[in-house]
Amino acid sequence: MSTTRKLQHHLTPSRIALAVCLSLSATAQAAEDVQKTEDPSLEVIEVTARRTSENLQSVPVAVTSLSAEQMSQRGVEDLADVQWYSPNTTLQVSRGTNSTLTAYIRGIGQQDPLWGFEPGVGIYIDDIYIARPQGAVMDILDVQRIEVLRGPQGTLYGRNTIGGAVKYVTKKLHGDPELYVQGTLGSYNQRDFKIAGQMPLSDTFWAGFAYGTFNRDGFGEFKNTGADNYDKDIQAGRLSLAWYPSDDLSFSFMADRTWDDSNAKGGYRLTPSLVTGQQPYGNVFDSDTSMPTDNSVETGGEALTITYNINNDWTFKSITAHRDGDTDTNIDFDSTSQPALDIPALYDDKQFTQEFQLNFDNGNWQAVGGLYYLDGEACGVFETVLGLQGLTVENGGCVDTKSLAAYAQASFPLAKDLSMTLGGRYTRDEKDADVYRYVYLGIRYPHDQPTTPFAVQSDFADSATFNRFSPRVGLEYQLSDDIMAYGSYTNGFKSGGFDMRANKSVNPDADAPYDPEIVDTYELGFKAEWFNHRLRTNVAAFYSDYDDMQITVQRAVNNNTDVASQVLNAGKADIKGLELEATLAATDALQIIANAGYVDAEFKRVDYFDPNLGQVTDVSDLWSFANTPDWTGSLLAQYNLEAFGGDMVVSGGVNYRSKTQIFEVPSMLDFGSVTLWNASIAWYKDNWEVQLTGRNLTDKEYRLAGYNFAAVRDSNGNVTGPGLGGEDTIVGYYGDPRTVSLSVGYRF
Repeated sequence: MSTTRKLQHHLTPSRIALAVCLSLSATAQAAEDVQKTEDPSLEVIEVTARRTSENLQSVPVAVTSLSAEQMSQRGVEDLADVQWYSPNTTLQVSRGTNSTLTAYIRGIGQQDPLWGFEPGVGIYIDDIYIARPQGAVMDILDVQRIEVLRGPQGTLYGRNTIGGAVKYVTKKLHGDPELYVQGTLGSYNQRDFKIAGQMPLSDTFWAGFAYGTFNRDGFGEFKNTGADNYDKDIQAGRLSLAWYPSDDLSFSFMADRTWDDSNAKGGYRLTPSLVTGQQPYGNVFDSDTSMPTDNSVETGGEALTITYNINNDWTFKSITAHRDGDTDTNIDFDSTSQPALDIPALYDDKQFTQEFQLNFDNGNWQAVGGLYYLDGEACGVFETVLGLQGLTVENGGCVDTKSLAAYAQASFPLAKDLSMTLGGRYTRDEKDADVYRYVYLGIRYPHDQPTTPFAVQSDFADSATFNRFSPRVGLEYQLSDDIMAYGSYTNGFKSGGFDMRANKSVNPDADAPYDPEIVDTYELGFKAEWFNHRLRTNVAAFYSDYDDMQITVQRAVNNNTDVASQVLNAGKADIKGLELEATLAATDALQIIANAGYVDAEFKRVDYFDPNLGQVTDVSDLWSFANTPDWTGSLLAQYNLEAFGGDMVVSGGVNYRSKTQIFEVPSMLDFGSVTLWNASIAWYKDNWEVQLTGRNLTDKEYRLAGYNFAAVRDSNGNVTGPGLGGEDTIVGYYGDPRTVSLSVGYRF
């Protein structure tokens, strides 16, 4: 057995946890031993988890914050890479494109990117909510930091943050002229370029910009066409303006745009094709396709923030924003050269949001409250092309959402060193949905001219209103200047809606709205700094009572020539877990960073309507939580030294995720634990920055997602009949292989 495989074999969850604990114990002892001769300390981390700037250690919320410098030195290229450095967090690229995000925190999320379905983890650019997952895998471009808030954030962040929230905080304008350029070359012909700058146009008016282009050849290819698979062709740009007409009044404007023209991804077949006889390829990044690989995702928006300091205690803020997105993609589900199961799709969404916010801080009391309004429209159409049967099923429609919320939260002292937090949010969502599902003879694509359908399986319009008051109660106790303990109860609310794939021909109740998700989370936390601010340990324990969990289920019916879709309110589930984040400044030169997360998530009841049996059954004993490994963790060492006339930072570490189930129902797609080793060397001199980064150094093969429309099998696993489209469609999508890159940057 090779050294690498031995290391991977021995890195079980218990050993990872033990290694983290022993490392912290040993380094803490080392910190005491050298304290008399050295005085290193950790930097203060500012976060905006409670909608105002605060020290991380004083915020009674489980938060991970990564600065731009930290992400660069750890090789974080986009938002999905952040998952490795936040416990109990899953941020992954979805199945068919480079820029659609699948997000889960503490077992709660949403993996179906179809329009009309809403995420369980809120994504924000600064204070602007991003309603759709398309385009949410943002590359790191002129960013100040990224924050991951774990647990329900409904009081201050509102709708669809029952799992948590991820904030992409852009770099602020500061009024001094600045220009930065960076170029990157790497494996698979990686060619990235970034440029960002800002300058004052007057004493009170400043402007800034950022632009990046991110390019890479494919990790594999479509063997029957020669097109790249898993390539990257993304551009992103941002314009920022700031005007300060007085000391108390400011205007901030931002516009951003992202264009993803990477090829649509092809999946890796885990089983031989029943149609072509194609065997699984040797390279998991190779595929076949019967479709064009054209793919286009364009997203962006504009935001205006007005801030007025009424006096020393009160601040008023208005945040007005518009965002929109368009997707045109082709996904070959069966990944063969025959059109057995092809899905071309168009998505179109837009949203307008307005928030009025009032902040109060007099040194003892801190409070924030406001009103929030969202007007959004999500539309789309996709075809299920069953070429071997000569049929096309077209699903389409729109969902209009109007949401109004009022919220307030205050923290105030009860006694010396003891404070209390009370908050709540009332949300009212109104949804209007139009859904159709038509069957056509022959092969049809979304841009084809309308024709008369062969059959109508669904065609309805309906409306529903959902409302909820979500409270938060917390107690915080300051044991000393450097140690704080807290306990909290938070209620989370995710709106209900309509199944945009509804097939009334096999499920007569498919047009009925599904209910909201509700989660009650109890959390105990402990934040401390030790040895004169040289060791930081933040610990959280949580328990969540999860009701009416929304799960999308698709089953092949009618002799595997059709699909029955339903969104289940899956009954009840319990989630409990632990999280640890620790940072040690062992010496002036050596820093050790660790995190570990454990989740125990269990369904208590799942009421599932089986269209083949025509009845509802409880399948809770057969289901497990998707995208929720029991264990997550990372261990990173960072060493600073002087070299070659400049400063050098050498980083190396290991990231771990235990066995993961991709869907709630176990399948062949589920995969074992993942251990990734990364390293980087960064060198700084004057205005120059040079960094060599290696990611997934052992070239670990690991699956992120997939499609499972399997053939009919007997108890021994032998195929006895075809699945949907006459195929055995079990295809996987994979994380990046080993890559090495060299970046050179210069600040003018």
